[in-house]
Amino acid sequence: MMYLVGAGGFGRETLDALLATLGAPLDPTSGTVAFLDEGLSGQQVRGLPVHPMDHPARGDHVVVAIAAPAVRRRLAGVCSAAGLVPRTVVHPASVIGPETTLGQGCVVLALAHVSSSVTIGDHVQINYNVSIGHDCVLADFVTVLPGANVSGAVRLEEGATVGAGAVVLPGLTVGAGAMIGAGAVVTKDVAPGRTVKGVPAS
Repeated sequence: MMYLVGAGGFGRETLDALLATLGAPLDPTSGTVAFLDEGLSGQQVRGLPVHPMDHPARGDHVVVAIAAPAVRRRLAGVCSAAGLVPRTVVHPASVIGPETTLGQGCVVLALAHVSSSVTIGDHVQINYNVSIGHDCVLADFVTVLPGANVSGAVRLEEGATVGAGAVVLPGLTVGAGAMIGAGAVVTKDVAPGRTVKGVPAS
């Protein structure tokens, strides 16, 4: 059984990627895919049931499809404690270069291009139309939002977020928990926990 944690916008986008990997429409009555979401429990989303977090059995597969890194980290911990197995979902219309590794519980959406020799940690989200350059390192719980361009040899530390349409220039480090604003151009290292925006980002 496969569960998607979060039945909101990113949860539905993750479902799209999962369905694309299957190569065929999903029968909602098959009982093979469902959502977990306390707020929407008991409802249906895209024809699939939404269950509370305590519904799955140990050994079931799960992907945490929550955009906020802190919430994703917390729910990944809940799933791990319950004995659920994290699964990575990669849309077949994305590109993953050679010698690139992805951790557990990641999501890569359509038209993302991840170059060669990239190291990606656990529970990382790479949205649609994102480019990740060669030799980058994305630590656990990183989020790269739609249309962002992360140049080669960049390091994104744990829980960092790169906003939609932002650019991070080569060789820089974005610290843990930092936030890059939408459309920003990052020209120097970003300290942990800091929010930067603008061109150049500051």
